Amino acid sequence: MLIYFLSILLFLVGMYGILTKRNIIKTIISVTLIEYSIFLLFIVKGYQKDGLPPIITPDGQFNIIFVDPLVQAMVITAIVIGFATTLILLSFAVRIYKKFQTLDLEELKTLKE
Repeated sequence: MLIYFLSILLFLVGMYGILTKRNIIKTIISVTLIEYSIFLLFIVKGYQKDGLPPIITPDGQFNIIFVDPLVQAMVITAIVIGFATTLILLSFAVRIYKKFQTLDLEELKTLKE
């Protein structure tokens, strides 16, 4: 139950960062925190107490509790996609800083090309 609370807390910290911070880098970090909180929640939902890895059953037994492999596969795929998305956002932030010499969203709204 504590891990659900921590996942929700991590999500709320990310939402707070998105809603209150005006720096692009801090906003990107907040989006990443939200992604990680969702990954944590998925992994916790797929966990089975005393579950074994879903590879081979020992001695041909079929009534053994396994950890859900689908959740693990989905989360590892989502981690790779989230990493690529974070890299693209950071590359945009670098380009914005090189062009406008600021990362403040309020200042960027007032700038005109």
